[in-house]
Amino acid sequence: MNVVIIVQARMSSTRCPGKVLKQVMGRPLLEYQIERLKVVRNVNEVVIATTKNKIDDPIVKLCKKLHCSHFRGSENDVLLRYYEAAMKFDAKCIIRINSDCPLIDPSIVEELVEFYLNNAFDYVSNILDKSYPIGLHTEVFSMKALSNANNNSVNLDEREHVTPYIYRNPHLFKMFSYTLRNDLSNYRWTLDYPEDFELIRLIITKLYPLKTYFDMFDIIELMSLDSRLIKINSQFTKKQTI
Repeated sequence: MNVVIIVQARMSSTRCPGKVLKQVMGRPLLEYQIERLKVVRNVNEVVIATTKNKIDDPIVKLCKKLHCSHFRGSENDVLLRYYEAAMKFDAKCIIRINSDCPLIDPSIVEELVEFYLNNAFDYVSNILDKSYPIGLHTEVFSMKALSNANNNSVNLDEREHVTPYIYRNPHLFKMFSYTLRNDLSNYRWTLDYPEDFELIRLIITKLYPLKTYFDMFDIIELMSLDSRLIKINSQFTKKQTI
């Protein structure tokens, strides 16, 4: 089965412009994310799905530098962008990751992919129920489910956020909610605001030199040792996708 990770990424952002290419230790955040995703087992390709807008040319330039596949499509119809990217790379199983998650944990992505490949579900994710830290959200689904969504989604938010049509129609799709035993959703290391970037910058600066592929528990341990880190972006909350 051809398993493809597709990461949606663009430069335009009202809250934190150019966030995906903000640099930490001389490297853009998207480069860290690509590095982490390329070690996920059972994946055939990592694709960065950006827009046709000129402002996103630097994203394409980075992909070429890193020998990472890319696709350019619609800015606002992200569902169509995903569908066309999946078609171009002949994906049979799609892993959806957002570029807002530069600290994505490869081991968690691996878990969800392995679970999907070994079970008969159309859609598996860790976003249906609160459990994982915000910034580690991963969705795995079939090309058939993506095609169905692309062909039938009419609401703007379903086109913008890719998967709502799938999880809003449980009668059409067989779904599984992947959760942790303990709820860790109070942790937040997604990238929406400048304060989020400051936290992510500090996490990378402190952990990356010691362990390239640091995981969720390494971050939690770091934050437990320095409570100031939690306070950096504690004024923000990000709702679950649903």
